[in-house]
Amino acid sequence: MTASTSTDRRSLPAAPDAGYESLSATYQPVFDRIAEGNLARERAREFPYEQVRHLVDAGFSRLRIPRELGGDGATLQQLFRLLADLGAADANVAHIFRNHLAFVEDRLNSPEHPATGIWLERFRRGEFVGGGWTEANNAKFGDIGTRISTVDGVTRVTGEKFYATGSLYADWLDVIGKDADDRLVTVLVPREQPGVTLVDDWAGFGQQTTASGSARYRDAVVDEHGLFPAEERFAYQGLFYQTALLSVLTGIARAAFRDGTAALRRRPRNYPLGLDEVPAGDPLLQQRIGILATRVFAAEAALEKQAATLDAVAEAHFQQDAESEHRALVQATVRTHEAQTVVIESALEVTGTVFDALGASATAVDAGLDRHWRNARTLASHNPRVFKERVLGDYYVNGTPPAGGSNSFLRPQGQGA
Repeated sequence: MTASTSTDRRSLPAAPDAGYESLSATYQPVFDRIAEGNLARERAREFPYEQVRHLVDAGFSRLRIPRELGGDGATLQQLFRLLADLGAADANVAHIFRNHLAFVEDRLNSPEHPATGIWLERFRRGEFVGGGWTEANNAKFGDIGTRISTVDGVTRVTGEKFYATGSLYADWLDVIGKDADDRLVTVLVPREQPGVTLVDDWAGFGQQTTASGSARYRDAVVDEHGLFPAEERFAYQGLFYQTALLSVLTGIARAAFRDGTAALRRRPRNYPLGLDEVPAGDPLLQQRIGILATRVFAAEAALEKQAATLDAVAEAHFQQDAESEHRALVQATVRTHEAQTVVIESALEVTGTVFDALGASATAVDAGLDRHWRNARTLASHNPRVFKERVLGDYYVNGTPPAGGSNSFLRPQGQGA
């Protein structure tokens, strides 16, 4: 058995191969390089093709894959901390990786599938996955119009998707549809073929270079190793997607705090009612920044604690302990819903309130401070927290188990509205 063609459940994930500090030492220099051009790309709406490729070449797309199979062997907690670090450098680039990382996770949860070794080899070669499942105009998610059919041994897909995050950067597109028996299946489609059309029609005021617009498929050929029953996708898929959003939001909060604090240091004069001639010496403005620091801390702490619960689910799955996996999944769902409110409220407060410590000059387009709020507001709107807060209330008051982590909930959480 070789790593390029097959896998063994015993080799997929479990104990981490490296600590967060070691991983950060590897990837933070790449994040710093990406951060240098973030503001210019935002102002010009320049798509970060080069930056995505830098990260793939550095191995970021293979973080979760065990070292003996060509990755870093990172835990989920480590993965999402690093994704937050990337979000602080460039929120668009961090969001682009969401669908790819989720498909990698799916393969790691299915090591006995004959296609897993093939996909791991593709990841080692630097191939990248984008895609989207949502159909913008359907009445509900289950009413999938995309059709997948097999004729003479060739499987093809026809349909239209929106929120196709990362597709313009991808080699493969992850698509959901219904087969001839009306069963939900997911397929991996090579991007470069006549049957695939990607359209940059994302009209949101934030996350503008994530390629989250339309993807159209017309008899597009499906890869021979790329067809999977939807109900077999990994059990915490919805929570994984949501945690990726929370990671990027945490990174945005950190970036807004960083840029706002730097802007306050640069201010040469204060308002007449200020308590110090120099803004950086004004106790009121210092207090404002101090409060925002606690909001960033809350977001980071919530993300770190919540992501650890996903590791518990993954470990129970690895041990093939169904009962423990179910308990861990319920706990992870509760913690993810709780973290969603903490992280979103923190990110929106930091990205909006930071202006209270600054002057009107901070609203200049060239300063780009607005991008943090626009990006945070856009990501927070993908999956409104009001619904999760109700679920939490029902759980704590009535003991109703929360849905959302299992494969009965096939929609990737936060995949648009």
